[in-house]
Amino acid sequence: MSQRNVLAAVLWMAGALLSFSATAVAVRSLSAGFSVFEILSMRNGSAVLMLLGMAVLRPALRPGLRARRLPLHLVRNAVHFISTDAWAYSLTLLPLATVFAIEFTTPAWVALLAIPLLKERMTRGRLVAVLAGTVGVLIILRPGAATLQAASFLVLSVAFAFALVAIITKKLTATESTFSILFYMNLMQLPMNLAGVRSLFWQRLDTIHLLPVAGVCLCGLLSHYCLTNAYRYGDASMVVPLDFLRIPLIALVGWWLYQETLDPFVFIGSAVIVSGLVYSLRQETKTP
Repeated sequence: MSQRNVLAAVLWMAGALLSFSATAVAVRSLSAGFSVFEILSMRNGSAVLMLLGMAVLRPALRPGLRARRLPLHLVRNAVHFISTDAWAYSLTLLPLATVFAIEFTTPAWVALLAIPLLKERMTRGRLVAVLAGTVGVLIILRPGAATLQAASFLVLSVAFAFALVAIITKKLTATESTFSILFYMNLMQLPMNLAGVRSLFWQRLDTIHLLPVAGVCLCGLLSHYCLTNAYRYGDASMVVPLDFLRIPLIALVGWWLYQETLDPFVFIGSAVIVSGLVYSLRQETKTP
């Protein structure tokens, strides 16, 4: 890959990391008064409105309203719907850093699936990044009775589902615009989430909810915009390991906002992860 594409992928992933972390905090803030389905319905509904508004103002985006690979969109969004709702639910059961750490088995799944499904090469740099990331996660989790609980296995299943979504997203970027992928994601998932809503939940919204709702709606859309563009510039097996950096970031957020214990093992494991990523990115810029 060229240095320009690697840099673009890294910058887009940086935006995704910040946006996903902000979304997680917003979900945690709203979870006391709203269900996961209600929170994600807000995100999907607002995204559809914002994207339609963008299409009205920018005619160049309108072709994205016509999907050319509708069945693949449907598969992606069904898997993403199930995994996202399970992920949001897990945020209410486990510490943020624990959820994110278990979730980061995703790069290993992506690296394995990308070889047969996307015909990507498993270079030495990418292998080092995945192995270092996995070792870093094991250091953070220190597997034992404390982490081997039902909620942990739920997050592990989510990680595999996210890997499938990453593979399908990469396939879609070959023919579909970022706008189209985001529009059909939210359009298809909105009725899925509304099906789980039991009341007119928007009537319970108050002024204290404005900031977290804005976080879910804006950052939820921005995170997937950044992530999709990262896949556009880089191979899935190169882009996804960058997401490991969300672990130390969310650990600091959990400590700052929720007084969650700032475990030194999080930063030891993160140092291992970062070293693998630095090596991988250097290798990517050398690969033609």
